[in-house]
Amino acid sequence: MFLRIWQFMTIILAALTTGAAYCHVLELPAKMGYDATFYMRLNTSLYWGFGHIAGFIEAATVFVAAPVLLFFLRKRKLAFQWALAGTISLALAFIVFLVFTEPMNRNIFQWLTESVPADWTRVRNQWEYSHLARFILQLIGLCALQLSVFVETPTKQ
Repeated sequence: MFLRIWQFMTIILAALTTGAAYCHVLELPAKMGYDATFYMRLNTSLYWGFGHIAGFIEAATVFVAAPVLLFFLRKRKLAFQWALAGTISLALAFIVFLVFTEPMNRNIFQWLTESVPADWTRVRNQWEYSHLARFILQLIGLCALQLSVFVETPTKQ
């Protein structure tokens, strides 16, 4: 029973982080049309909860819940393989954040309304498209974690 609860908890955490990334994907088309001043104002005011709440949930998923799940599933070959694929995908999404998204966060938070750099669209594009990449990786990870449960669910014929 404990394993099922841990699987459920891990999937819920992964779903929450995937949902946060999906929000960015839904916003992307509109934000690509904003001028520099509005884009900067939006990005420096809207996303507090993403970094402080969703970021904590993502770290808990990648560094605690998913690895512990792997430990519990280590003797269940097929479920372990799916959970491993999910964990790797979620970890890759976190790496994308560290390498591509977070450096742009630091850039954007340094901007002042009157001092947005001339190449601000490069920063915007990297920020927006890195979130798209993260969403894809997180969705793959979430699906793989769900499959790790489904492969062990008995079916009646």
